[in-house]
Amino acid sequence: MITVLVLLAACAAAFALALLSAVAGFGGGVLLLPVFTALFGLRFAVPMLTLTQLSSNGSRVWLNRRDLNRRLIGWFALGAVPFALAGGLLLAHAPLAPLKRALGVFLIGVVVWRRLNPHPRKPSARAFIGVGAASGLGSALLGSVGPLTAPFFLAYGLARAAYIGTEAAAALTMHLTKLAAYGAGDLLTTKILVYGAALTPATLAGAWTGKKIVDRISDRVFVHLVEAGLLTAGALFLLGL
Repeated sequence: MITVLVLLAACAAAFALALLSAVAGFGGGVLLLPVFTALFGLRFAVPMLTLTQLSSNGSRVWLNRRDLNRRLIGWFALGAVPFALAGGLLLAHAPLAPLKRALGVFLIGVVVWRRLNPHPRKPSARAFIGVGAASGLGSALLGSVGPLTAPFFLAYGLARAAYIGTEAAAALTMHLTKLAAYGAGDLLTTKILVYGAALTPATLAGAWTGKKIVDRISDRVFVHLVEAGLLTAGALFLLGL
């Protein structure tokens, strides 16, 4: 049985990591997953995390709605929706540990590559179909792969509000699809829905606070924050957290 103290701890973590996501565009889900896993267990944590991300991303979309790149969101959704559905149905049977370590290697490698190639070629908008497909599958299986999309949105030239809002809107298409898949797989129980709703106020407050911080930093500082987040996320995935 989940106690009030455990739920309060989850709310505090949801606030802090929603704030982080609002500043860097990702990271909250990656860091929140091990917290939720420790508190609730992995099979319970992944769908619960998705509910938390739904409110976190939805609030970031609203707060940055004037700067959204709707074209990228559309291409991303074309790949993300079917693969998020497939990943959600596979969650109960997939080998998660090897996938997490492979993603960790990729994220650290991306930061090294960006340092060696400070002006990468801008990807086409249609390339985000592939980005969406990889993200949708990985997110459904691992709970959160927000760092996977960051290098591509940065390479496209998005920064601050445009980056935060567009990435959040793209992620929102995955989370809605994942919830449908988890429901079909009997992973979305009434208890998870209730606890997910209980965390929503803390998540919204964190996203609002993070937006205020983003408005005060430069594009250069923003990119450095994102790269630091990529390295942290990569290390956590390699450690299996």
